Amino acid sequence: MSLIWVNGQPQTTVSVVDRGLAYGDGLFETIRVQQGQMPLLALHCARLEAGCQRLLIPLDLALVQAELRAFAQTLQMGVIKLMVTRGDGMRGYAPPEPSSPRRIVQSANLPQYPAEHAERGVSLFACQTRLALQPALAGLKHLNRLEQVLARSEWRDPQYAEGLMRDSDGWVIEGVFSNLFIVRDGCLYTPELNQCGVAGIMRQALLSQAPQRGLTVKVAPISYDALLAADEVLLCNSLYGVWPVRTLCDRTWPVGPVTRKLQALAQELMVV
Repeated sequence: MSLIWVNGQPQTTVSVVDRGLAYGDGLFETIRVQQGQMPLLALHCARLEAGCQRLLIPLDLALVQAELRAFAQTLQMGVIKLMVTRGDGMRGYAPPEPSSPRRIVQSANLPQYPAEHAERGVSLFACQTRLALQPALAGLKHLNRLEQVLARSEWRDPQYAEGLMRDSDGWVIEGVFSNLFIVRDGCLYTPELNQCGVAGIMRQALLSQAPQRGLTVKVAPISYDALLAADEVLLCNSLYGVWPVRTLCDRTWPVGPVTRKLQALAQELMVV
């Protein structure tokens, strides 16, 4: 059974007038826990703080960090899902003044992905659901994930481990629950996320650390044709690290040396 805290106290219910429930008015973080520690906590907290500033949700970051550390010590091994909502509000979109944010911390087991995902690579499903362009929300891990829900409902075949998502103009953006990189002529590229998409924690860590491993990294728009022309394609997130992409529709890729280098880097970043 999941361990759940609401505002720092064990609890399994929230108010029916919580704006996170009514409007998706809030943010969340999915945090890997090993031996009671959270290796990427600083990046999660920085993204959460920046998101709350953009949404004008007051945040006591020190309190959140203290609760997460206490929760992680109780959990020891698994996944923490932290949700910060604007709190209760009556009917209407206008945010209440003042807001009383609600912190919901929930545990789950670490997902058990097949080892072959990392070793041999995964097949990527080409989703038809498109991401809407909304610069005000671009990069945020906000609570409204209906685009991802629709995209993930497009396939049932277990041969596909992830789905490719493009925006309404057709640009490659991300996976349903992952960020995407391509390799072309030895250079590492990842899509710009200034119009839509989630700026993932592992993506951020790899962008920061890859140049120290001798890799040239560029953040730029990636077309579907550029994706198909890539030498290597890989996915990443903060729970599984890096997966090579083996196939998309009729296109196949090898598991190349840059992907293997990034896999090793991701494993280092996830170790306590």
